[in-house]
Amino acid sequence: MNEYGTRSGATPVEERLRAALAARAHAVGPADLRPLSPPAAPVRSRRTRVRRVVVGGMTLAAVAALVLLTLALFTTRDGHPAPAPPARSPHPRTATPSPAPSPATPSPAPSTPTPRAARP
Repeated sequence: MNEYGTRSGATPVEERLRAALAARAHAVGPADLRPLSPPAAPVRSRRTRVRRVVVGGMTLAAVAALVLLTLALFTTRDGHPAPAPPARSPHPRTATPSPAPSPATPSPAPSTPTPRAARP
């Protein structure tokens, strides 16, 4: 191994690149570094803003359509509210047994009408 931690069988190009990088790393000292800057607000991309505007517009359109549909369903053509449907019993209807059918009694036969006498 050589001084850079590589094998001695490295190509000449690799050796030159490693030497250049090592020289560059040794040339930087603490005086060359700048202090850290405080964190800034996250930068929002234009795509994020456009997406929010589009989603907001679609939400607003959906709410408007829902309001118009509700008004159309619950008002009559003359603008007055539609009448409320009749109230229903809160208890479900249960089937009540019907009384047993009574035997059919024959009804009298209808009488035949008598022809009217012609008037003189």
